Amino acid sequence: MVDLGEKLDGLLPGAVDRNVYMSKISRWRIGGPVDFLVRPQSVDELASLISLLDRSETNWIAVGHSSNLLFSDSGLRGVVVVIADNLAGFRREGDQIVVQGGHWVPSLARRLMQEGLAGAEHIVGIPGTIGGLICMNGGSMRKSIGANVVHVDCLDRHGTRIRLTQDDCQFSYRKSEIQARSLVVAEARLVFQPGDPSEIRSQMRSILRSRRLKFPLKQPNCGSVFVSDPKMYEKYGPPGAVIEKCGLKGFQIGDAQISPAHANFIVNRGNATAVDTLRLIRLIREKAMETFDCDLLCEVRYVGEDCATLPAHQVPVQLHASQDCQ
Repeated sequence: MVDLGEKLDGLLPGAVDRNVYMSKISRWRIGGPVDFLVRPQSVDELASLISLLDRSETNWIAVGHSSNLLFSDSGLRGVVVVIADNLAGFRREGDQIVVQGGHWVPSLARRLMQEGLAGAEHIVGIPGTIGGLICMNGGSMRKSIGANVVHVDCLDRHGTRIRLTQDDCQFSYRKSEIQARSLVVAEARLVFQPGDPSEIRSQMRSILRSRRLKFPLKQPNCGSVFVSDPKMYEKYGPPGAVIEKCGLKGFQIGDAQISPAHANFIVNRGNATAVDTLRLIRLIREKAMETFDCDLLCEVRYVGEDCATLPAHQVPVQLHASQDCQ
C-alpha cells in the first residue's frame, strides 16, 4: 500500500516537507513537529490536495502565516497545508480586485494604495493573509474586511469549490460562516473606492506609527489574544485595559508574558510553550471575571495534535501554582 508521504510526493513533487517544527513558522515561535507540511502552488493543486486528504481520512489544517494560532507543544499528527506566498495572486478589475487567499495583508494594503484604491488603510499593519483576515472578518479601528467582500471562493473539507456572496458569509464581529464551516479561502473578490494615493499613504503611515508605539512588534506574538467585542468595549473598555486594571501587565508564566507594552498581547520571551500560554490565558480570564465580572473570549485558536482547532479559552489546562509565575 502506498503511504501518505508517497501520495503527497506524487501529487505535489517538491512541495512536501517532513517533521517540520511549527515553532519555525509560528509567529509565536511555539509548537512541536508536524508530520507533513505542504505548499500547493495553485488553487487546482490545493483542491486536489484537500480531496486526497479527505479520501485518506487524514487530519489536516490550512494555515497562512499562523497569526492567531497557538500550536500544540506535542506537534501535529497530520498535514499542515500552507496558503501564503505560494498562493498570493492579484489582479485589478476597475474598483474591484481578485486576490488569492495567501496574499500578505500589509503588502495588499500597500498595493491598493499604489492602485489608488481606498478603504484598506485599517489593515496595513495586520500581520496575516487575506484569507485568514476574511475568515475571521478581521480589521482594526472598529472596521472589518467583510464590508469590502463581493464574494469568496472557498474549498470545503472534501476539496469541493463553493462560492459565497457577502450575504452568504454572514459576517459579524470577528466571525463569519467561512470560519463556522471550516472552509478554506482560495480566492476573493473585494471592492474599494477610488482615492488619492498620497492621502492613503499618509493615513497608512499614521496607523503604522501608532502601532509601533502601542504594540510589541519586535517580540514573537500572535497579535491580539482576546476579542474586543463592541458590547464589552462599551461596558469595560478594550481587553488590554481590563487586563491592565487587573494588575497583570508584565506578568508571566514560564517565558509567556503579558506584554508590558500592550496587555492584550502575550509575547514569547524565548522558550515559551503552548502550556505556558494557555495557563496565562486562563489566569487572565479568571482575574477579569473575579474583578469585573467580565468574560474575556479569545481571538487566538489552539491547534491540537489532531489538527483540530478551538478558541484557546476552551482548552482544558491545569493552572498549577509554581515558581515560574512572575
